[in-house]
Amino acid sequence: MADNNYPQGHFCWVELCSTNWQEGKDFYSSLFQWTPDDQPIGDGVYFTMLKQQQDDIAAMYQMPIDQQVQGVPSYWLSYIAVDNVKTMTEKAKELGATVVHGPHDIPGAGEMVLLCDPCGAMVALWQGKGHKGSKHKSITHTPYWFELATRELQVSVHFYAQLLGAKIEQKPMEGMEYTLLTIDDEPVAGMLAMDEQWPDDIPSHWMVYFAVDDCDGQTQRAQELGAQVCVQPTSVPEVGRFSVLNDPQGAVFSIIKPEV
Repeated sequence: MADNNYPQGHFCWVELCSTNWQEGKDFYSSLFQWTPDDQPIGDGVYFTMLKQQQDDIAAMYQMPIDQQVQGVPSYWLSYIAVDNVKTMTEKAKELGATVVHGPHDIPGAGEMVLLCDPCGAMVALWQGKGHKGSKHKSITHTPYWFELATRELQVSVHFYAQLLGAKIEQKPMEGMEYTLLTIDDEPVAGMLAMDEQWPDDIPSHWMVYFAVDDCDGQTQRAQELGAQVCVQPTSVPEVGRFSVLNDPQGAVFSIIKPEV
C-alpha cells in the first residue's frame, strides 16, 4: 500500500452531488461545523472540499442540469480504496458490474472509476496518488460506517467479497442477519437485505454514517435546518444510536453515536 492511499477494500471518501450546491453547503456546514473550500472547476462551477481542522473530510458539487432534468435526486457517493483502479475495473466487470464513468485520472489526486454493481448500487473505486481520501475517520462529524442495502443479498455478498478479497461474517441483529465485510479481520462495511417493508422504488444503495456525539440532538438540529427524518433515533445494542436523515435537497445519509 502506498502512503497516500487507504488499504485496498477500505472505504476512503464520500462526495455529495447536490441539486442545490449552495443550500446543501450551508446545511452541512451548519450541521457538522465543516468549513467549505470552493475550488473552481468551470464557469461559475465549483468542487467544494468540506474540511474539519483544515483537513479534507468529504466533498460536494452541483448536480449537472441534465441529471436534474432526468429527476435524479441528490445523493452521497461512497469510494472504496484500491491498489490499481484499472485492474479492479476489469475485475468488477467480470463479476457483473457496469462501468458508468472512467477510469480516469484526477490530476494530483488519484484515479477513479464509477461503477454500478450487479444489484444496481452505485459505488466508486479510488487509487490515491496524492490524495488518499478523508483525512480523519471515526471521529466526530466524519465518515464512520458504510452500509449496503441490497435487493439481492447473496449476489452483493459474492460481488464485493470476490472483488475486494473480503471475508464474510454473519452478525445476528434484532431479528435479522447483518452481514459484515472484513479486510484483514477488520470490519469495513455492512450489508442488509431489503425486504417487503422497503418501497419498490428504492434501489439497492450504499449508505454513509457520520459519527456524532449526540444522535438525538443532531437529529433535532438537522430538522431545524430543513432535513426530514426517515428513521427516528434508534439504539442498537453493542453498536450505538443512529438515525436516518434526508437533507433539504433530497440526499439520504445517517448519523450515529457509536457505543464505545
